[in-house]
Amino acid sequence: MKKATKQEIVAIHQLFIERYSDAVTELAYKNAYELVVAVALSAQCTDKRVNLITPQLFSKYPTPHALANANLDDVKKIINSCSFFNNKAKNIIEMAKRVVEVYGGEIPIDEKELITLAGVGQKTAHVVMIEYTGANLMAVDTHVFRVSHRLGLSDDTTATKTEATLVKKFKNNLHALHQGMVLFGRYICKAKNPKCEECFLTQFCKTKETFKV
Repeated sequence: MKKATKQEIVAIHQLFIERYSDAVTELAYKNAYELVVAVALSAQCTDKRVNLITPQLFSKYPTPHALANANLDDVKKIINSCSFFNNKAKNIIEMAKRVVEVYGGEIPIDEKELITLAGVGQKTAHVVMIEYTGANLMAVDTHVFRVSHRLGLSDDTTATKTEATLVKKFKNNLHALHQGMVLFGRYICKAKNPKCEECFLTQFCKTKETFKV
């Protein structure tokens, strides 16, 4: 696969920032607690689906204290239309327990602390930090992974390595780049039938036919 040149990387960076500088997550949330839960549920599940589930979940369990004392089967029932709901139900209850026991019921907005919570890996922690604080971090989901490969920005085989490559190449405005690449991948540079006629980056595309992830 051809790699993007330094000049192309600068141009891609600029075009993403111009178009997506105000982009925010499509997950609905009111506070850090709701954001962490929504991001955890969104793994391998669409934001649309998560937004259908969370109103009932948050009205019944509006705080970490409430969720920490939740009945596991009840939480499973509420989120059962989400992929891996059994695991996610366990994780979000365990996460809430730790938030209550260790952090006094307040979500710690710090990467090292966040990843000590059940079900919160580096990607989830980064998404929370990007969204909540505008942190200069990158997170790689399937959309970002696909877009960065199609544009020749990365040929890495894992999300973690792709993230490191993007951080090295782009350096700043990473929060806007992350949000932009997610939305671009979700609505334009889709895995199947990408909308190439709507694309503003066609001159930089290296593999629209072959890279489907």
